[in-house]
Amino acid sequence: LGDGRVRQKRGVVAAANGDSIGSTYRFFRVKSNDIVAQLLLSCDAITTSAADVGLYKSAANGGAVVNAAFFASAQSLAAAVSNLDITRESGVVTVANMEKPIWEALGLAADPQTEYDVVATLTAAAGSAGGIGLIGMVVGRT
Repeated sequence: LGDGRVRQKRGVVAAANGDSIGSTYRFFRVKSNDIVAQLLLSCDAITTSAADVGLYKSAANGGAVVNAAFFASAQSLAAAVSNLDITRESGVVTVANMEKPIWEALGLAADPQTEYDVVATLTAAAGSAGGIGLIGMVVGRT
């Protein structure tokens, strides 16, 4: 890849004590033709909690899950972390497809020219309250 514009996206959410499995937290939006070069997770110690981090359709497009664990699968939130790189934790973003735009990494035949939300979905309930933050380094061609 020779050219592209790098943008930094950020989002912070507050998890509440007792948030249940399946609770979702939306952080920021990316385009289907973006390449997510890096995704960094920071969080307070949210006792007993874990989450998938993936892609959902934007609310304007129905908000449905596209791939809940695109970036991370059952990532522990139980201990505080700072800028943990989860870009390739789930194995979806492999070395072979790390330079592909999101739509190609998802296995789609063509770019749907849409936007996706980067979302954490709890896979283990929150035993305490705390903040969760994501920083995304996104390469866009448009």
